[in-house]
Amino acid sequence: MQHHPLLLASSSPYRRQLMERLGLPFQAASPNVDETPEVSESPEQLAVRLALKKAEALAGDYPDHWIIGSDQVACLDDDTLLNKPETHERAVQQLKRSSGRKVSFLTGLVLLDSGTGERQSHCEHFHAHFRELDADEIDNYLHVEKPYDCAGSFKMEGLGITLFRRLEGDDPNSLIGLPLIALTRMLLHWGLNPLRQPRSSQRSSSRDSAR
Repeated sequence: MQHHPLLLASSSPYRRQLMERLGLPFQAASPNVDETPEVSESPEQLAVRLALKKAEALAGDYPDHWIIGSDQVACLDDDTLLNKPETHERAVQQLKRSSGRKVSFLTGLVLLDSGTGERQSHCEHFHAHFRELDADEIDNYLHVEKPYDCAGSFKMEGLGITLFRRLEGDDPNSLIGLPLIALTRMLLHWGLNPLRQPRSSQRSSSRDSAR
């Protein structure tokens, strides 16, 4: 299969930083999609559907690209969704509910050929087992990192690592928002090997700044 330009259907700085680790040139653009869950939709179904919607939303503007769509859903062990808290108060409540429990992060991933409509899809499961957290720990953590734009109210790549007693899963990158092992597998399936590409002057570009 002929290689096409890569487009990351998200201008999240977290996903962009992860994508840069593959050393491949790519663009990034923010799709505008409704992220409301459908009735009786499981967290996994929601994550994959939104990843596909993000990729499809940009297909018309990028008609000859391989578009990478990714969306993450965080949920408690009873499938209660944990959204981006946006405020300190909601983040406090989320971390109180997560204390001493397992939180699952389901990351939907889609690689879409906008020219042919062919696609690959995957859902990566990663589980964070929170230790028992007291009110002061939660409040102090949130004031330091202010992870109000992150599902689950923490940043894995920072002080958030101190919240856990155990992490469980195949790809810790998925906890940040983009499962690179699965993405590499998809690219290889279409004949693009990150280890066989020129490494000089490879930079990403982005169009707008919303996550």
